[in-house]
Amino acid sequence: MRRFHLHLVSDSTGETLDVLAKAALAQFEDVEAIRHFWPLVRSEGHLDRVMEEVAAQPGLVLYTLVGESLRRRLEAKCERLGLPVIAVLDPIVFGLSRLLGQSARPRPGGRHVMDAAYFQRIDALNYTLAHDDGQAAEGWDEADILLVGVSRSSKTPTSIYLANRGYKVANLPLVPGREPDPRLFELKRPLVVGLTMDRERLLTVRRNRLLGGAAGVGQDYADPERVADELAAARRLFAARGWPVIDVTRRSIEETAAAVIALHQELKGEFSGPGSGVVVG
Repeated sequence: MRRFHLHLVSDSTGETLDVLAKAALAQFEDVEAIRHFWPLVRSEGHLDRVMEEVAAQPGLVLYTLVGESLRRRLEAKCERLGLPVIAVLDPIVFGLSRLLGQSARPRPGGRHVMDAAYFQRIDALNYTLAHDDGQAAEGWDEADILLVGVSRSSKTPTSIYLANRGYKVANLPLVPGREPDPRLFELKRPLVVGLTMDRERLLTVRRNRLLGGAAGVGQDYADPERVADELAAARRLFAARGWPVIDVTRRSIEETAAAVIALHQELKGEFSGPGSGVVVG
C-alpha cells in the first residue's frame, strides 16, 4: 500500500476540502493518505506556520483560499519546496463564471449559511486550535472532549475533525519522564478519552517523522523499547483513571472521531450534543 501526506489548507472550516478529498481518494486502490487539516488560515503569519509543517511532512497540497495574496504566497512556497498544489474550487468557479457571465465574489467560507450551527463550528475550531498539544490547560474544563495519548497517536487530526462537527476538543500528549498536568485529574465537564496504537504501527509513524526532519525529538523517539514503555505507561494511566480507550491502529480519523462521538453521546446523554454542559460523575 502506498502512503502519502495530504495537506488540506482552508480559510474556512475545511469541510469542503474534506468532502472533495475523500471523494477523490475513493477512486484509488491500495493508497493511504495521511491527512493534515489546516483550517481558518487567513493571515500570512498563519500560512507561514502551516508551511513549516508542510515542509516537515511534504506531500500534495489542496487548498480553498480566496485571498489573492495568500494564494500567491502558498503557491510560491509550494513551488520552492517542489510540492504539487491544487486550488480545488477554481475549475468549478471558472465554469460557473463563464456560464453566468459574471465574476465570482471572493468570500472565505462563502458556501456556508451563517446560522447558529456554523458559528458553533467556528467557535469549536478556535477553541480546539488554542488547546492543541497540551496548551492553555486552564481552559480544559470548557472542553466537550479531551483526548490523551502518546506522541503520534492521531490526537490533533482527530481533534480538528471533531471540531468540524461542533465539539470543543483539547488534547494532551503523554511525554516520558514528565507527569501530566495535575489539572487533567480535576476535570468535571469533558469526556476524557485515551488513544492508543499498536507498537509496530507507532514505530513506523515515528520513523517517518524522523526521516522528514522533525525538530525537537531525539533518535530514541523511535526506539522500540521506549515506544513499548510509553504505550504501557499510557494504558496503565487510562486503566487507573477509568477512561475509555480507543485503539486507532486500523482506524481512519473519521472512524476514530465516530467512536469518540458515540462515547460522548452514551456518557453524556443521547440528546446532550456538544456544548451541553452535562457533567459525568
